[in-house]
Amino acid sequence: MRHGLAWTLCLLMTGLLMADDTAKEVPHPELPKGAGKIDEKAPKTFTTTKSGLKYRILREGKGKKPTASQGVEVNYHGWLDNGKVFDSSYQRGESISFGLNQVIKGWTEGMQLVGEGGMIELQIPSELGYGARGAPPVIPANAQLHFLVELIDVK
Repeated sequence: MRHGLAWTLCLLMTGLLMADDTAKEVPHPELPKGAGKIDEKAPKTFTTTKSGLKYRILREGKGKKPTASQGVEVNYHGWLDNGKVFDSSYQRGESISFGLNQVIKGWTEGMQLVGEGGMIELQIPSELGYGARGAPPVIPANAQLHFLVELIDVK
């Protein structure tokens, strides 16, 4: 039994086995002005997909979920690991519409997980975002992106 624990610790320290931080409780994000409410029973933990996208449904949507080829109308708030907001439709005071096949991979995948009227929080690893190139001068290279998104309509 002790050998199993020692071996696991050795693998963790050498990076051959990744610690599962999905089970960690994380406070809900501070909502920007104009955002709807978070469900009382919204999870405090994230779920991780096979691609590495982390998400949690903060408000269940009652409507249909979009497919990767459909358009959506959303309100969103995006920030970096350091908390710096890099873009926000809430701050502009208007929603935005676009095709899910026209955005970063993390958005295409994540928005298919929530229904109309719902709210989702996304943690998008660099490889599903802007990768090594970043989006200068606003988003640095290899940045993990955070988004709070309310799905208004599927088009």
